[in-house]
Amino acid sequence: MEFVPAPAVHRVLCADCGTPIVPNSANLCVACLRNTVDITEGIPKQASVSYCRNCERFLSPPSTWTIARPESQELLAICLRKLKGLNKVRLTEAHFIWTEPHSKRLRVSLTIQKEVLTSTILEQIFEIEYLVQHGQCSDCTKLAAKNTWRALVQVRQKVPHKRTFLFLEQLILKHGAQKDTVSVKEVRDGLDFFYSSRSHALKMVEFLQSVVPTRSKASEQLLSADTHTNTANFKYTYSVEIIPICKDDLVCIPPKLARQLSNINPLTMCSRVGNSIHLLDPATLKFTELTAPVYWRTPFDVLATVSDLVEFTVLDVEPSGTTRGKWVLADAQVALSGAFRSSHDDDAMDYEISEASNQIFHTRTHLGGILQPGDAALGYYLTNTNFNSDDFAALPAHRVPDVVLVKKAYPHRRKKNKTRAWKLRSMATEAGEEGDAVSGRGVVGRMGGRDVKKVEEDYELFLRELEEDEEMRGAVNLYKAKLNQPGAGSGLAGGKTRRKPQQVIDMDDAMGEDAADVPEPPPETDDEDEPDFPEVKLDELLDDLDEMTLEDA
Repeated sequence: MEFVPAPAVHRVLCADCGTPIVPNSANLCVACLRNTVDITEGIPKQASVSYCRNCERFLSPPSTWTIARPESQELLAICLRKLKGLNKVRLTEAHFIWTEPHSKRLRVSLTIQKEVLTSTILEQIFEIEYLVQHGQCSDCTKLAAKNTWRALVQVRQKVPHKRTFLFLEQLILKHGAQKDTVSVKEVRDGLDFFYSSRSHALKMVEFLQSVVPTRSKASEQLLSADTHTNTANFKYTYSVEIIPICKDDLVCIPPKLARQLSNINPLTMCSRVGNSIHLLDPATLKFTELTAPVYWRTPFDVLATVSDLVEFTVLDVEPSGTTRGKWVLADAQVALSGAFRSSHDDDAMDYEISEASNQIFHTRTHLGGILQPGDAALGYYLTNTNFNSDDFAALPAHRVPDVVLVKKAYPHRRKKNKTRAWKLRSMATEAGEEGDAVSGRGVVGRMGGRDVKKVEEDYELFLRELEEDEEMRGAVNLYKAKLNQPGAGSGLAGGKTRRKPQQVIDMDDAMGEDAADVPEPPPETDDEDEPDFPEVKLDELLDDLDEMTLEDA
């Protein structure tokens, strides 16, 4: 086998330094070629980027503010857009060079290529230093001015409690509908949401229509107009009114409307509130859905609310076997709570209560699958009751029951002063407004000095509804609370503990101002605890990311 040598490579001397090189069109080595031709010419070696410290966003040319983390791909793209002349070369690599976080400097290393002579491509690595300039974005500037909202959403519900808005606040937080809100203000019958853009207000109106039954109307106010460019500046206001019917309310449907709604019994109770009202007849388990347009064509008032509920003792329950979902029809015998007391107090009020409680009432209820003899239940006591309603007065006497049971009660458990292992978040805490950490009620009830006690009672009733209704609990986010902190498990945003038992709160609602003279009942023993009390399971709770961030810091 004959050895064939490789062809010899002819070399020439560099025209400047005389180094032997492979021949090229310039006859220059790489070092001399770099000294002769600078491919980074026209690319600035220093630049600046704008940063808003309030919302932590960077200005992306030409006028878009973008959230970008340090040394992220988004921030690198913003830095590259600030460079002029980069389109005349080929960018092969770009990365950040570490700098101190407080130095207000960003260093970026670039690798570029460019054809300098015929078939001669030169590659070069260089650094660019960016100065971070602090400023305010347009949104934060409007927020600091405190008078630059462009759209307002007024949410109202004419009811004597705040439980609807407490639940609505949790729905807004779960779906992130508050992210574009400039500020929130509490008014007499609801809340006002302020926005810097009309489109953001329209998104909130659409969200409210999807979660609660509402009607809305819009109006606009002319601020300024330019006749030369035919442009005008408006402020927009959207009024949203929620149907004044809440969960567990007792209603009497007008007879004509009841015939249209599958001929249901006019005397019904509200079992659920979504984007429509779900009405249930406890005596027959008939169910109907009342939409917002149908209600506003024929509006009617509520007969009784949860503040009118009376506690009964269940003597006997006989399920009939008829079921609809989780409801089971049953015949029940009930008596007013305290009907079998062995002794009576000398007070005249207690004597009247005991005389009225010597009756046993027979009724039909939808709670046949829940109630057992000896249980306590809350319901409406309709015997000898007068309502300011022509529709209720027109009902035949045989169609009006003596008692309408609404839900099961847990009086022994409520007498115990136990804290909750979960809590709720609020829009006020999310926005970081001053004073919200000590208000203890979130965005509802922050005005101070007006019905503070009533709002706290509504908040406590709302927390109990979440505990006792699994379906309602699944619609909101519950977070783990630190029980070692004072009052952290009460569920209040500010951390107030529950010092008043259930029985005292119920008597406060019934007797008003005279409730201050009622002594608190003695503490109960563990023998009287309800075994079927609906506990909130651990897998239903979420971790509070804000507390985790503070602990890591």
